Amino acid sequence: MRLDELRDLISRHARPDGTTAIEGVLLSKVERVGPPTASMSGTVFALIVQGAKRLALGERVYEYHGGQYLVASVDLPVTGHFTEASPHRPALGFGLVLQPAAVAELLLQADPADLPPVGGTPPTGIAVSDASDDLLDAVIRLLRLLDRPRDVTVLAPLIRREILWRLVSGEQGAAVRQLGLADSNLAHVARAVRWIRDHHTRSFRVEDVARRAGMSVSAFYRNFQSVTAMSPIQFQKQIRLQEARLLLATHPHDVMGVARRVGYDSASQFSREYRRQFGAPPSQDAARLRASAPDATPALP
Repeated sequence: MRLDELRDLISRHARPDGTTAIEGVLLSKVERVGPPTASMSGTVFALIVQGAKRLALGERVYEYHGGQYLVASVDLPVTGHFTEASPHRPALGFGLVLQPAAVAELLLQADPADLPPVGGTPPTGIAVSDASDDLLDAVIRLLRLLDRPRDVTVLAPLIRREILWRLVSGEQGAAVRQLGLADSNLAHVARAVRWIRDHHTRSFRVEDVARRAGMSVSAFYRNFQSVTAMSPIQFQKQIRLQEARLLLATHPHDVMGVARRVGYDSASQFSREYRRQFGAPPSQDAARLRASAPDATPALP
């Protein structure tokens, strides 16, 4: 019953660009299964209401379907696509951007005794769980506000906060909580992720990035691998290749120029790693991207 109402709300209010009148809330409606596409996950709570999606992070593959949600607590390079979608039964999704400041404020006001204990294993940057009835109810009440615009300003922040509480106190609460803790291992890794992303064209030593993150080399490597499913060097490669793919969509005949712009000195290495990542040589993939661009549909992680 809850999913039925959510299907109706999303079907009526989903826009081509995914945005809504409620700050931080995204809606997705996809009517066909497309090829896997690369993107950054953002820090987000993404609920599938209908259909199914597959997401790859490094060597890890996540699959989730109607009634399940994904939490991305670090902005990570992912490749994903809907595996169940059609015009008669489109894939429908709800997303809420997770703000570290909002998580931190919630934790300051919560009684620690009301939160499940946090284990010693570093949380992964992405995780999938079944949505509880309480979480679905809160999402429904938030989307109902789209039919009552005058209530959005006052009530939307309250319900967003409730959704955040359901996440913080739920199965993936450890990862969401660390998002709001400035000195958590997740926060240190996120700092390193941002630095690598901003400087992906430069070579670096892992020791230097660990120091920037405020961690020992061994602790940094272990936590980085746990959160991102990649080593720091592999992560840099993912960022470079994703950036190259975006550039090739507008510069399809300048493969070597694009390779240099993202940090590659060797054309053969670039082509080899690009083909391994995206399944086609750079020039061929660029032509495919340009051919499919008009049909591209924004989608949640």
